Parts: sequence; C-alpha cells; structure tokens
Amino acid sequence: MQLINGIKERRSIRKYNSDKVSKDIIEKIIDSARYAPSWKNSQTARYYIVVDENVKSEIAENATLNFSKNKNNIDSAPVLVVLTTVDKISGYNPDGSETTSKGEHWQSFDAGIACEAFCLTAYEFGLGTLIMGIYDEDKVKEILSLPENEKVSALIALGYPNEQPKAPKRKDIDEIAKFI
Repeated sequence: MQLINGIKERRSIRKYNSDKVSKDIIEKIIDSARYAPSWKNSQTARYYIVVDENVKSEIAENATLNFSKNKNNIDSAPVLVVLTTVDKISGYNPDGSETTSKGEHWQSFDAGIACEAFCLTAYEFGLGTLIMGIYDEDKVKEILSLPENEKVSALIALGYPNEQPKAPKRKDIDEIAKFI
C-alpha cells in the first residue's frame, strides 16, 4: 500500500459481508499496529478481539448506551475489537505524578495513534473498520472482565466491507493550517 493512498482511501465502514476474518490476519494487523509510537515507548495499547457472537451481542445490547447505530454496527461486523489503554502510564512519571499539564490526554493520544495504525493495516488487508466512541465503559469492562488498570479507548468494528462509501468533503488547507 502506498501510505498516502491508504490514508486518503480508508473509510468508516458500517456494512460488512458475512465472511469470517481469520485469526492469522488479525494477528498480522496487531503485529503492525504495535509499532505505533507511544509516550516514551510505553506501548500501553491492548486489543481484545471479540469473535464470539454471544459476547458481541451482549456488548451491542447492553453497552452501547441505547445508541442504535452502534448496536447495528457491532451486530453487522464479524469482529469487534475493544481497544484499551493501560491507565496512568502515558503522560505520567513512574511515581504516578503527571509529566505534563495534559494528564490523561496523552493516553488518549497514544490510543488514537494505535487505533489509526490498526485501521490502516486492516485496510491494507482488504478489511473495513469503524471506530466507535459511544459505549458504556464500565459495562464493556464488566462483560469482558477487563483489568482494573485499563481504560476502554474505542470499540472498532472489523470485517470485509459490503460498501464503499465516498470520501466526505475535506476542509481546504488554508482553513486548517497557518504558516508562521
């Protein structure tokens, strides 16, 4: 993949076909995503791969804050990836004090970088992804029995796309960049 093409062509996918995604491909995606940069190379991103239909359904039914679009997105995808971040490492000193005024912002920043690396790699393998942010974190953690020291950063639907959405309009460069 040409990196720039992948960045420009990858889309949020909300419709998937029924083909299963192999464990081998998912491991290759994670292998690539683990090279995403992180605060002081802390590598705090964790990936929980939900392929069990009952567990996926439980998350869709009970952990999407009654947001029907996310329920439908989870139900339609063959895989749900729960991206978590080990808490209080990115942006923190070893004693637990904040390194910068940004506090937990850095762990969200690191999770975003890891998430995009995951999604771009999935795209290279012909898979579609949708990053979802409307969920009940406590309920997701309970359903999956996640460790206390991890925070849910995003839910990612994953599967073979059954649609090819067009790119939404982008702002002009002069609207988003200032040369000083």
